Parts: sequence; structure tokens; C-alpha cells
Amino acid sequence: MVGWCGLNRVVVGEMPISPKAVNKVNDAKPTEPIYYNSCYRHGVDEKRRVQIPAKWRPEKEGVELTIILWPKHQSGTCLRVLPPAEMAKLKAEIDAMPRGDASKGVLKRFIGSGSVQVTLDKGGRICLPDEMARAAAIKDEAMLVGLLDSFEIWNPDRHENVKAADAAFATEAFKLMD
Repeated sequence: MVGWCGLNRVVVGEMPISPKAVNKVNDAKPTEPIYYNSCYRHGVDEKRRVQIPAKWRPEKEGVELTIILWPKHQSGTCLRVLPPAEMAKLKAEIDAMPRGDASKGVLKRFIGSGSVQVTLDKGGRICLPDEMARAAAIKDEAMLVGLLDSFEIWNPDRHENVKAADAAFATEAFKLMD
């Protein structure tokens, strides 16, 4: 295999590559990470579409976000939205659980059957599946809550309860950061 790099072409094996193609590779910008921070209150239309903040949207079109019905909070169910990398981490965490752990099967079934992949439409919206929206009590308005690496979609009233509970626990939680 011959490799030669000159001003006019690059040859790898028998296939010449134009300088423009080389420059495209060299000029490719690394994808900036998306940080899901802040809270946004958005309307939900009659088709259950909700606007995703512009700074939370993937750069590439067609990226699938995973929506999971998330029953983990005392204030009620919400929808957890994971970008592809976070969904892969969640799956890896579940796969790493011991084979005999009953929780592993429960989590695989619950998350596998209770999640959907969605893409943003041209207007930057996602459509919430009807059953999920009903289970999370999301109707005319939704609160989008950043979790740094993912985000949640809450019924605004339930989110007020979550904020109060979080505020009560925040002092203890921040002690972990010292």
C-alpha cells in the first residue's frame, strides 16, 4: 500500500483523493456538547407537539431522542428525554447489572416497552405520544427542565412540587460537591 501526500492529491492504495476532500476532513468542526440547562415553559398544541429550546436541539437533522416514562419522583411521573449518548449509557448500566438481578429484567422491560424514539420536526418540536402525555398529566402546557446531560418534561403543577422538594434537599445535595 502506497501512501503519498502532495499538493495536488493524496493516494491511499490505488484511490486518489482530491485536496478538497482532505480539507473537508481537516475543516470538520467537532460537535459541541449540548448542555441541557435552565427551565422552559412551552405550550403543547392539539397534536401534542412541544417546542424544544434552540440551544437544546441536535446540530444534525434526524437525531433520535429517546423519551422514557419516568416514574421515579414522589411528585409524579414525568417524561425523561435522553440524547443518543445518554441512552447508550443507560443501556450499558442496565446491561452491566448481574444476570440474576431481577431488577435488570424489570428495567429492560419497563424502559424498553415504555420508551419511544422521536426526532425534531422542521419547527424544532417533538411530538409526545398520547399515552405518555396522559401518564405524565401533560396537556396544554409543559415545563422542560434541564438536567445537564438530558432533560425532563413535566406537567407545570407537578414541577412546582418537584422544585419545592428539590429546594428542601439542595443543601444536603451540594455537600456532595465539596
